[in-house]
Amino acid sequence: MATPNEGDSVNVHYTGKLEEDGTVFDTSRPPDEGQDANPLNFTLGEQTVIPGFEQTVGDMEPGEERSVTLSPEQAYGPRRDDLVQQVERDELPDDIEARVGQQLQLRMQNGQTVPVVITEVDEESEQITIDANHPLAGKTLVFDIELVSVEDGEDSGESEIVTP
Repeated sequence: MATPNEGDSVNVHYTGKLEEDGTVFDTSRPPDEGQDANPLNFTLGEQTVIPGFEQTVGDMEPGEERSVTLSPEQAYGPRRDDLVQQVERDELPDDIEARVGQQLQLRMQNGQTVPVVITEVDEESEQITIDANHPLAGKTLVFDIELVSVEDGEDSGESEIVTP
């Protein structure tokens, strides 16, 4: 068996944990043994998953299981202080009750929406601190990955499924 190539469709099972304390933040595996599991499917080279995850899967063979530790640079990047901003309460819609931990979609002047989390509310000054960093930015992550199958991505008109 060979490793997948760029353009191949891969199916993987994974569990993602924080290195600092082992907290599971995401998994493709069902919580109960008897439930069906839906593996994650993505195409290598399309950059739809974090770089270190994609690189690891690209070096695996079908049926292989591997544990990998990813630095922030290989995952969601470092935390950036410039993505933490203070805004006036009146800049938010009136129907939003600002509270710490609340997630919002902020529409930028160019029309793009950016997910943000309210991290601080100062009732006196009516200043609200919002954070546009990914929740896992700056974190070292551990992934347990199983490459379940690979589907040849070549435009040959035929499909080849490779499983262990």
